[in-house]
Amino acid sequence: MTDQLLQQITECAITPALKLLPDKMDTPEARVMMLAIGLQESRLIYRVQVSPNMPSMKGPARGLWQFERGGGCVGVLTHKATREQAKKICVALDVPADSGSVWAELEHNDILAAAFARLLLYSDPQPLPRMNDPMAGWRLYALRTWRP
Repeated sequence: MTDQLLQQITECAITPALKLLPDKMDTPEARVMMLAIGLQESRLIYRVQVSPNMPSMKGPARGLWQFERGGGCVGVLTHKATREQAKKICVALDVPADSGSVWAELEHNDILAAAFARLLLYSDPQPLPRMNDPMAGWRLYALRTWRP
């Protein structure tokens, strides 16, 4: 993993996505969590879920943050804390605000993927973990939001 890739993802996906969301959602903690989760989910290179044992088979998750149609897509589109912002993101990016359309677009639209990743984090009622607390970050990711 190179610093160049992290910078590219930040500049081309995360920053533009956060500009479409309320200013309060753009924090250093949010950016760190988004990069960490993207690295965990896809190494920030796979836009379609792959299996290490069978790389030619596509899994059900799409986008750099690996959202499933019936999981994260539906969750962000329907959660009371995120649904209005999710609709605004879809309008801004000219994507129909339904789980099938969002899911299909995530494979090709890194800004949409980053926005939905931030919204999924926002759906958690607890504050984002401090950057010096990796276990809190892991609990947010593994136990409360992505739940791999």
